[in-house]
Amino acid sequence: MSGPLDGVLVVDLSRALAGPHATMMLGDLGARVIKVEAPGRGDDTRGWGPPFAGDESTYFLSANRNKESIALDLKDPADREVLLRLVDRADVLVENFRTGVLERLGLGLESLQARNPRLIALSITGFGHDGPEGGRAGYDQIAQGEAGLMSLTGSGPADPQRVGVPIGDLLAGMYGAYGVLAALRERDLTGVGQVVRTSLLAAVVGVHAFQGTRYTVAGEVGVAQGNHHPSIAPYGLFHCADGSVQIAVGSEGLWQRLVTAFGLDETGLETNALRVADRGRVIAVVEGAFAEWSAERLLARLDEVGVPAGKVRGLDEVYEWEQTASQGLLIDVEHSTLGAVRLPGPPLRFFGADGEERTRRDHGAPPTLDQHGEDIRRWVS
Repeated sequence: MSGPLDGVLVVDLSRALAGPHATMMLGDLGARVIKVEAPGRGDDTRGWGPPFAGDESTYFLSANRNKESIALDLKDPADREVLLRLVDRADVLVENFRTGVLERLGLGLESLQARNPRLIALSITGFGHDGPEGGRAGYDQIAQGEAGLMSLTGSGPADPQRVGVPIGDLLAGMYGAYGVLAALRERDLTGVGQVVRTSLLAAVVGVHAFQGTRYTVAGEVGVAQGNHHPSIAPYGLFHCADGSVQIAVGSEGLWQRLVTAFGLDETGLETNALRVADRGRVIAVVEGAFAEWSAERLLARLDEVGVPAGKVRGLDEVYEWEQTASQGLLIDVEHSTLGAVRLPGPPLRFFGADGEERTRRDHGAPPTLDQHGEDIRRWVS
């Protein structure tokens, strides 16, 4: 089963992470993704390492499964003609060049859509294609800072931290893929494509969630406060005899279960609002009750009384966890130079009305540079 986007052709002009993540998502859903790379060097991420597996960057491997690769010099007339023939057949084109670059190459989105009116173009920029700072280059950590995320992440207001993965890039890719799917649906009705635009700035602001309305509605500026929730208590990481556990007490009913199970003193802490206002005391009360418990016994007890809880796993533990494997989050592919490779898998599963799983299983390994170039050139000739 190839997936719900079987028959959709995506031409991927993007590099680094935001665009490649979007096209990988589309490829996971069954689209045919042709990745256009610069001759000789390819996508920038091919050189991002260590670590490398053989000559392959593990960074590149993370964002390019289910794709084909062709190397084209977009300044070369013959190579540009190959690209235009691909565009003529494409349903979707994805690019994350700085504003104006494609136009200078004679490949502006308006001209490409004139050739193929059904073309859907996804354009991802750093801070938006227009506006007073629309031309700025976009890199994830800069966007995390500029879009406010780092001010909310860290041990405290004086300790801004980036998220441990390039979350601005990843979110922009996710929003971009989401926009493409909506545009494909509209094209089913109108027969005409359109341009979908997003940016790292838009993607990060798009997930401000309650921190956004905390400012726009209540006028409060959120700040970093470590591993405890700003609006719910107790909700966060708590120390115990031999480590720590995380708990999420998201209702008064759960609070009462915790109080009863561990004999907590809740005087003055009867409501969530009171607990948030006196978070320091809440933490002290809970950690005092947990002090004699090992993490293993404590997690078992919390599960027994129905309080949501969990451990903090290292990535090695995550990928060795049976639950991870059970959700299809590991896939085995055959790479052209590395042989058998295990990769993190797609986060979606599909089931028919009869309950039978219809999730795609035949995933392709990330391509080597120009691995499919000869076949693609022959196909469009």
